[in-house]
Amino acid sequence: MREVILTTITGFIVGLIFARFRLPIPGPSNLAGVMGIFGILLGYLAATKFGIGK
Repeated sequence: MREVILTTITGFIVGLIFARFRLPIPGPSNLAGVMGIFGILLGYLAATKFGIGK
């Protein structure tokens, strides 16, 4: 859980820096894009759990 909290804080700080310097964010800028990445993660986890990706 600590890793998740630290990663979230780090991402928040990086987002602030990108906004401050008016740079485009290095990731999806809408919920659909974020959910697409989340879906990729879920698919990967399911494949490794059930031995599909071996």
